[in-house]
Amino acid sequence: MSRFYPLEVTEIRKETRDAVVVTLKPQTDAAAQFDFTQGQYLTFRHDFDGQELRRSYSICAGLDEGCLKVGIKRVDGGAFSTWANETLKSGDVIEAMPPMGKFYTQLDPAQTKTYLGFAGGSGITPLLSIVKTVLAREPQSTFTLVYANRQVSSIMFREELEDLKNTYLGRFSLIHILESESQDIELFTGRIDAAKMEALFRMWIDAETVDTAFICGPEPMMLTIAESLRKHGLDDSQIKFELFASSQPGRAQARAVSQDSASTANSCEVSITLDGATRSFAMAKDGTAILDAALAQKMDAPYACKAGVCSTCRAKVLEGEVEMDVNHALEDYEVRAGYVLSCQCIPLSDKVVLSYDE
Repeated sequence: MSRFYPLEVTEIRKETRDAVVVTLKPQTDAAAQFDFTQGQYLTFRHDFDGQELRRSYSICAGLDEGCLKVGIKRVDGGAFSTWANETLKSGDVIEAMPPMGKFYTQLDPAQTKTYLGFAGGSGITPLLSIVKTVLAREPQSTFTLVYANRQVSSIMFREELEDLKNTYLGRFSLIHILESESQDIELFTGRIDAAKMEALFRMWIDAETVDTAFICGPEPMMLTIAESLRKHGLDDSQIKFELFASSQPGRAQARAVSQDSASTANSCEVSITLDGATRSFAMAKDGTAILDAALAQKMDAPYACKAGVCSTCRAKVLEGEVEMDVNHALEDYEVRAGYVLSCQCIPLSDKVVLSYDE
């Protein structure tokens, strides 16, 4: 069964100078495949001059909107995001995997919780879905969102966020932090750093009341925020991450292997189960990731970012030993249970058995 499904672009709206919101509609027989949970993302693929590119973008619609929408911000030099912003139009068809991701917490209409969110730039897209869904489905819960941008003109979903603030008075608080534009309250100008976090907790946010915190943005910002949250009493189970850009260049380059070691059968027998079928092949233990080896064998293994940021290529090691170079997507309990990101997965043992179906 194909992992990608055609989606029709029913609307494309310019959100800011360099970002669009794309509304999508699956075919009737695939509609159930695109039921989503707030905070999840879609992985798209498109052919550019014979080269397939895959990119993941977060869903920005709430569960009760009855539609599927993603926000796509143009990245300098980014072929996919530039194409989406300049060429994609209503009526076009684009292929996507069903929704994925675990950037959410289970909701219950009967519970009363205090949520805190931090977003940087286009990191607002999954947060918007979460905010809208929490406010609609947990009528006794409150949400505070801190949104960092360079300037007012770069704020995505500005009007929609203001509408939410007016609709849910007393339940939704919105704080804009602008790096290069001054504001009436000095605290809200500048970057989110450790000092800014200290000031926010001292003057605006009561950390002791927070049940769950969501963070989505550039990695340095996320690490700073997470450290401050822990310092103010939150544990890791209360902090949810979604990394949309990584300072890591992806999987480390292949390690140098001497000719002597290469000639002494320095290889690994890999067995991979995918969609119920199992294939085996040999691969060199030279720093090549198992995902890359599987793709070289013409296997339709799932992937998106190849940088250890999303969890599209998540698989479980059933036998053997591997090492992950980068992991920004899996929780500690998943790693303990044997799950890996196959794009970052380097075989160490002479045999590895791995399954994408677990």
